[in-house]
Order: sequence, then C-alpha cells, then structure tokens
Amino acid sequence: MSQSLVTMSYIAATILFILSLSGLSHQETARRGNYYGMAGMAIAIIATALSDAVNAYVILILALLVGGAIGAKAALRVEMTQMPELVAIMHSLVGLAAVLVGYANFMDTGASLSGVEKTIHETEIYIGVLIGAVTFSGSVIAFGKLSGKINGKPVLIPLRHWLNLALLIFVIGLGQVFLEQAESGGGFWPLLIMTFIALAFGVHMVMAIGGADMPVVVSMLNSYSGWAAAATGFMLSNDLLIVTGALVGSSGAILSYIMCRAMNRNFISVIAGGFGTGSSGEAAAVEGDVYPIEAEETAQMLLAAKNIMIIPGYGMAVAQAQHTVNEITKLLRDKGKKVRFGIHPVAGRMPGHMNVLLAEAKVPYDIVYEMDEINEDFPNVDVTIVIGANDIVNPSALDDPNSPIAGMPVLECWKGGTTIALKRSMASGYAGVGNPLFVLENTRMLFGDANETMQAVLKALQH
Repeated sequence: MSQSLVTMSYIAATILFILSLSGLSHQETARRGNYYGMAGMAIAIIATALSDAVNAYVILILALLVGGAIGAKAALRVEMTQMPELVAIMHSLVGLAAVLVGYANFMDTGASLSGVEKTIHETEIYIGVLIGAVTFSGSVIAFGKLSGKINGKPVLIPLRHWLNLALLIFVIGLGQVFLEQAESGGGFWPLLIMTFIALAFGVHMVMAIGGADMPVVVSMLNSYSGWAAAATGFMLSNDLLIVTGALVGSSGAILSYIMCRAMNRNFISVIAGGFGTGSSGEAAAVEGDVYPIEAEETAQMLLAAKNIMIIPGYGMAVAQAQHTVNEITKLLRDKGKKVRFGIHPVAGRMPGHMNVLLAEAKVPYDIVYEMDEINEDFPNVDVTIVIGANDIVNPSALDDPNSPIAGMPVLECWKGGTTIALKRSMASGYAGVGNPLFVLENTRMLFGDANETMQAVLKALQH
C-alpha cells in the first residue's frame, strides 16, 4: 500500500475515533460511538499492516492472532463486575508497550539521526518510557485494588509529597545525564534507573489513593495510557498513534477533571497521588439500631408510594440484579408510579459503570439521572431503594470532617420519606467507612443477595 493511501486511511480512522468519542458522550448514542471506534481501529490496523514500512509479516500475523485470541477470550469470559479491573490491566499493557518501544528505539543501531533531530528523538524516548512505566505500575496496582487482591485503604508514607517532588527533580536530572551520554552512544544506565524510579512512583501514587476514589484513578490512568500511546507514536513517527493517544489522553484528563469537580476534590492532587486523603483525624463511630424489613413489606411500601428513586451501587453489579430491577421498574411505572434512577459520578468501580449496567438491562435513558440533576428533589421522594451502595449515600461525607470521604457530594436520600437499603450484611463499603444512614429512623435494611431479594419483591408486587 502506498504511503498516500496509508495517510488517507489514517485520516479516516482519526475521524472515526473523534466520532466515537462524540457518540460515547451520550447514553443514546454510545452504541453507535462504539461501532465508530471499532471501525476506526480496524482501518488503522489494516492500513498499518499493509504499509510499505512493514515487512515481517509472519511476526505481525502471529502477534495479531495472539492478541486477538486474548482479547476475544477476555470479552467472552469477563463479567460486568470485572470490567473495571479489566480496563485497568489493559491500561497497564499500553504503558508496558510504550516502555518496550522506547527501549527498542534506544537500542536500534540502524537509526541515522544527528544533531537536533537526534536530541529530539532521545527526548521522546525518555519521556515515553517515563510515562509508560508510571502507567504500567500504577495500572497494575489499580487492578489489584479493584479486584480485591490489594487492600483498598490508602497507604500513606510520611512526607510522601516531598518524596514525590524529590523523585521528580531526580528524574529531570537523570534526563539531562541521559541526553549527554546518549550523544556519545551511552545513556543506558540513566534510562534504566529512571525506569525503576517511574515504576516505583506509579506504585506509590496509586497505593496512596483510597478505594472510594478508584473510579477517578481509572479515568486518570486512562489519560496516562493515552499520553503513553502518543509518546509511542512520536518514537515510531506514526501520526495516527500520536493523534489517537492525544485524543485518549485529553478526553481522559477532561473526564477526570469533571469527576473531581463533581466530588469536590482537587484535580492536581490526583496527579500528585494524594487524592482523597485530606482528613487526618479519626472518623466518628456509627452507633444505633438498624430496622430490618422483608420483601413483602418493601413491596407494600412501593405500591403505596407515588415518587420512587432507585440508587444502584456495586452490589447490584455483583448480584447481576439490574434485569430484575428493570422488571420492577416497568411494573411500577405501569401502575402510574414515578420511578427514577439516581447515578453518582463514582458509583461502581469505574466511570459510567452503573449506566452501562442499566443500559444492558434496557432501562429507559430518560429516567436515569445524574446526582446533580436529582439531589435537590429527594424531599419529594416517598421511597428510595439503595441497591448495594454505601459510600455514595453516606451522610458522614457531609457531616464528619474526619471521614476519609469528607467533602465528597453524595446522594442525599435520607431527606426523603423512607430509604430501603439492600445489603448482604452491615459491612462497610469499598472505602472502609461506616455509614450512619443505615441506623437512621427512616431507613429500613433489606438483607440478602440483591438479585434474590429484588426477585422476592417483584413476586410480591405481582400478587
């Protein structure tokens, strides 16, 4: 394939990627956005494979087969509840690719650059390896936290911010040494030392972040993976990789910023690795009696209510209860009830997790609202059903300055008539914070598996 045809294919792929991002910004067009992205990636892969720059077709075909088999297997086997950790581990592969491409370019003896061009190329290698290493190790730790293999509580090292600053200064100094030594054919050891420092920084950065803030971490790592891909594009002189990486990097950063604003967090502290860890005191203990309720009584309260709010959380995803919830929603709406869904920006373990689950169950888009759209309406709600959520409906975020989630806006369901919280037990949520909501007088606890419990409620509603 000629270079001009490759360039045209890359332009078409870029346009499709932009259309994909545009489509993914709305629930109604998200499916179409996915199709645009798939088509763009297919064009990019085919154009690259058929370009004049590629001649090792056996290796390329083997790589495509292995990568395609792994991707297909993951798509078929991974449950929706495992999607956040899958996204995190995929980000780590992008970072690892950037590191490997950087070292391959550094050790390439066939390059004939000199002067300013050589310096620019070596700078691209250094920055690409740096971003890639941070993305790789940070994403691996995020995967461990999201999958429960690593404790979700933040690990805070004394003077950690000063340590981060010292590491940054040291990396900049190493970069100068690397460029000086690379001019004479050296530079391997400064590059290797920087790689280990970047890996350590990625681990330190994500370990210092609490479980309640992991959705923003996933979004930020998505941004890092984009910049790593862009750096890879510079190293390989591939315009499509540069554009695609910049699109992913900038959109991920914008999403992270929007989520931080929605959670009343500081965007810079995400990058610094101190996100969500501002409180230094001890959170207040939750004391009081809980008021259990059964499925039949829950059904009676729903039938007596006119205005109903449903707040989904990670527990709904684990129990795969979204389809049963949709059946209950249709039944109640057929009876003339006003039923809406309230979605917190960080409900679940990654951005948009609950929206995807509800869309999978075919819940109408027009009754799904973001937190800012419905929070003021809770005093008018008769019954709120909280399905497996904890931190996003926790009053201590507003009342307890020592809470790990202090300052985070939450869905203020306790201001409504009655809140029915579905939980397996009284265990704390992912952030490890007790919830005073569960002992309020207008809260009832419906214990058990969310899907089984909601099926019992549906059965009671049908009789």
